[in-house]
Amino acid sequence: MKVLTANRLGDGEVVWYANGAWAETIEAADTVADKAGEERLEAIGAKAAADNLVVDVNLIDVTIVAGIVEPVRLREKIRAAGPTNRNDLGKQARPQTAKAA
Repeated sequence: MKVLTANRLGDGEVVWYANGAWAETIEAADTVADKAGEERLEAIGAKAAADNLVVDVNLIDVTIVAGIVEPVRLREKIRAAGPTNRNDLGKQARPQTAKAA
């Protein structure tokens, strides 16, 4: 499975495409499991980049664990949670966000 991620151009925040908008948490990200879905997300990301909404648009691998979207690669786990040296900063400090590994 894959999701679309990027950095919001206005403030650099890591975002994921979810329900027609860019969300600040990965939990609600639109997941796709086939080439057609990947192409749809890539087109959405390309348009958002062209419209100067986001930069560094990428499809990333995810798994679903207990109904929660989780990135596969360590880099993406860190992007989803926040800095590894301070648990009181970034998305991991927000009560509604699950902690990354």
